[in-house]
Amino acid sequence: MVVQFIDDHRDRFGVEPICRVLTAHAVPIAPSGYYAFKKRPVSARAVTDAELVVQIERVFWDRKLGRGISGVRKVWRLLRRDGVVVARCTVERLMRQQGLRGIRRGKQFITTRPDTASTRPPDHVHRDFTADRPNQLWVVDFTYVPTWSGMAFTAFVTDVYSRRIVGWRTMDRMPTALPLDALEMALWVRDRAGQDVTGLIQHSDAGSQYTAIRYAERLADAGAIASIGRG
Repeated sequence: MVVQFIDDHRDRFGVEPICRVLTAHAVPIAPSGYYAFKKRPVSARAVTDAELVVQIERVFWDRKLGRGISGVRKVWRLLRRDGVVVARCTVERLMRQQGLRGIRRGKQFITTRPDTASTRPPDHVHRDFTADRPNQLWVVDFTYVPTWSGMAFTAFVTDVYSRRIVGWRTMDRMPTALPLDALEMALWVRDRAGQDVTGLIQHSDAGSQYTAIRYAERLADAGAIASIGRG
């Protein structure tokens, strides 16, 4: 996952700067380690996985088979019916890798839980998500993905002007520290670049993590203006 992230952004930021930022945020990786990994020959498993991914996506997206809604068990059975012999756990791993998930019944995770007792900043954006310059408007949000050890929750900060994610943090729960760490990373990145964020508007939903006193105080210390959507 880390190597893929570097691959996706190396042309824009460079390998060494990305490794420095990741290492500073508890994801240690040296440029030499990245280049060594890239020079490794492709393993037999990787080749097999690539071939299976093609078959899995074919079945999953076929309108008469998976229809884009089938889960691991259904996809596994459809593959076996087509003569593709593969372990169910392998199908599960590769579907997760490709972000393919079936529609499931049951409890869904809620990342936004408003705290009615907290002071709520006004909405300074009014759904106008445009910016004329960097550090004029940041948008923050949560997302989550299933992993082998449970759910992984990620908070991120996006600069609306460039659409660049300037800060992120991943944890196995959703405390105030999660978005706060993402904010700290964004502020650190901009400060390192010598950019002033005074007057910046940071827009979020009404989740309790964003209305917490610690989060509001950190925004104020940075000279930023909190904004929370109404809908």
